[in-house]
Amino acid sequence: MVSLYFRDFLIRQWKPSDRHYAAEVIRSVLSEYGLGWEPDGADKDVLQVENYYLDKGGEFWVIEYFSEVVGTGAYYPIERGKDAVEIRKMYLLPKARGFGLGKFLLQQLEAEISSRDFKQIWIETASVLHEAVKLYESNDYIPATGVETERCDRVYFKELGVIN
Repeated sequence: MVSLYFRDFLIRQWKPSDRHYAAEVIRSVLSEYGLGWEPDGADKDVLQVENYYLDKGGEFWVIEYFSEVVGTGAYYPIERGKDAVEIRKMYLLPKARGFGLGKFLLQQLEAEISSRDFKQIWIETASVLHEAVKLYESNDYIPATGVETERCDRVYFKELGVIN
């Protein structure tokens, strides 16, 4: 992915100096919704981006607003499904919400995933993340079963190249 802009937001590849800032965005948003930060569990991947994403053929992006990291979005290949990836760590601080950035980020992730010949996208989320649930459901993600992350209670998938 080449860096891209959406309004005054810069979406770019993660770099090691982003580790703390990306983790803080995710911790902050989880806390806002009453969900726990799990550095030894569900959030270990954001502290070890190289192992979980980059070394496995995935990507981790950060979103900057005037040089401040205000969001994240990532994906990596998974065994569930055929030629599948899971979109993970799609979080935006409150100052980055309400502009259509979430939808734009999701579309860019999907485009990048599709360009790499993956066929399915899976996403896990929690019902309390109302905006995320609405975003996925309004972008043709289909409810599924088999949640694997303890703090999540919803899982969705989407077949790429299939028109609903």
